[in-house]
Amino acid sequence: RKEYVDLYVNYVLNESVQKPFQDFMQGFLRGCPARNWKIFLPVELQVVLQGHTTFDWHLLEKNVVYKQYNKSDQTIKDFWTVFHELSEEKKKMFLGFLSGCDRIPGNQLECFRFFIVDPEIENPDEHCPGASTCLLIFFLPR
Repeated sequence: RKEYVDLYVNYVLNESVQKPFQDFMQGFLRGCPARNWKIFLPVELQVVLQGHTTFDWHLLEKNVVYKQYNKSDQTIKDFWTVFHELSEEKKKMFLGFLSGCDRIPGNQLECFRFFIVDPEIENPDEHCPGASTCLLIFFLPR
């Protein structure tokens, strides 16, 4: 039985995925030749490919650009007060809402910027915040 289980596990975890993995590796190496990515340590390569998974949320706040708002506006103060009270998971959900991804690209942790813009709409209490993911704009009604 042990031999059967060992052979079955080997098939499921190794042999059955060998062809798809080889196809993936061939495509990956075509787009990113091995000489380019062998300079990275595994953890560095993971950050380059997947983005940062941990954040300095206060640095993110510091890097925001405000349009039709000032940092001292009450709406902005309230936003950041509520934001910093959120759980880590909810903050990442906000990042996903803002950018379409819950991670910051690998080369942009210190210089990742987004915009908080007043959409200047009538009756702001009747509108929800919105985002333009391509432009990293968060529309926050007053």
